[in-house]
Amino acid sequence: MSTLIKGADLLGRGRADVLVRDGRVAEIGTLTAPAGAETVDADGLILLPGLVDLHTHLREPGREDAETVLTGTQAAAKGGYTAVCAMANSYPVADTAGVVEQVAALGRAAGYADVQPIGAVSIGLAGERLAELGAMADSAARVRIFSDDGHCVHDPRLMRRALEYVKTFGGLIAQHAEEPRLTEGAEMNEGAVSAELGLPGWPSVAEEAIVARDVLLAEYVGSRVHFCHISTARTVEIIREAKARGVDVTAEVCPHHLLLTDEAAHSYDPVFKVNPPLRTDRDVAALRAALAEGVVDAVATDHAPHAPQDKDCEWAAARPGMLGLETALSITVAALGGPEDCDWDTVAERTSRAPARIASLPGHGRDPEPGAEANLTLVDPSESWTVVPSELASLSQNTPYAGMELPVTVQATFLRGRATVLDGKLVEETE
Repeated sequence: MSTLIKGADLLGRGRADVLVRDGRVAEIGTLTAPAGAETVDADGLILLPGLVDLHTHLREPGREDAETVLTGTQAAAKGGYTAVCAMANSYPVADTAGVVEQVAALGRAAGYADVQPIGAVSIGLAGERLAELGAMADSAARVRIFSDDGHCVHDPRLMRRALEYVKTFGGLIAQHAEEPRLTEGAEMNEGAVSAELGLPGWPSVAEEAIVARDVLLAEYVGSRVHFCHISTARTVEIIREAKARGVDVTAEVCPHHLLLTDEAAHSYDPVFKVNPPLRTDRDVAALRAALAEGVVDAVATDHAPHAPQDKDCEWAAARPGMLGLETALSITVAALGGPEDCDWDTVAERTSRAPARIASLPGHGRDPEPGAEANLTLVDPSESWTVVPSELASLSQNTPYAGMELPVTVQATFLRGRATVLDGKLVEETE
């Protein structure tokens, strides 16, 4: 099977034709379509390496009323993603080789994006005993990232043991940084807005204290640590200082923390309830600057679909989380200066290359070049779109961007050369 991508702008560096054959990039230049090849007109479009998400909640097994691996990866493909890392907080928890292999198999069957399971750090996410890290690493799913996301590994002894264990096979602990004793009963960011609304506050230091502690632990052990969904300006400074000392630390930021603030809570709409909470204008500015600079390595969606009964209720009863896969690229581009001023190479680094390196996914995050797997995304920088929840591919509709006009559209996504999205629409036949 061959496809000629005609006239694409490669990462904003200049136009070229890209011939894809048998799942890989075969040639780049001024090319003529070989006999039998499909041609995709990419005039005016930017060609990026396929996006990689470090932080996706697919809900299967156990909460198929909110999302399935199929619908979640369809949303990923529409968002330009060719690989997603599936978080462990399913039912049952992905804390054994059997569960992570099941999730990986569901991803292969769906066919819209590669699904790399993330294993739990502790059994049942309870933070008491290490899960079967070695068995998950040696399984067919080849797990390399472990996280209790949704829960902090708050016991420093357990965190140290986990860091020591994964170091033996080049693994990574991805920490949900939240000191639970400081956030008990918290509903939103602690600050002027929480005081005004009378909602219990979530102090920024609850995140920062765990980040500082785990930087020191990782430095002491000589292991890798990754921080999920960082949200505060002080966290940025702690990570900056750690990197300057040579600590093997990486961090991700979510699109909603690059755009939205705690002012959204004035609506009392629980679609804006998320963990960690939306912060302040100052935090948003610091995160945007850190993303552009590279102190923050990657954008990760924290795609968190919820069934209506878990979100369409009063604020205090609602579960935290919001959709992210289909809107992430648009918000990232906006945060990095907009489609006319952003550096597309930086966009590719934060949404594809760096996440692929962190997740140890060598087939992803590669710029188009002969021999590379053809995991690619075509983006129209001149076309904006309006978010309509019912038109999203996700099984859930809890997006905070409903009715919002966002820049850039994903026109095509290719997974090893096979189109999963064309003309902005899912390709229904994936086999």
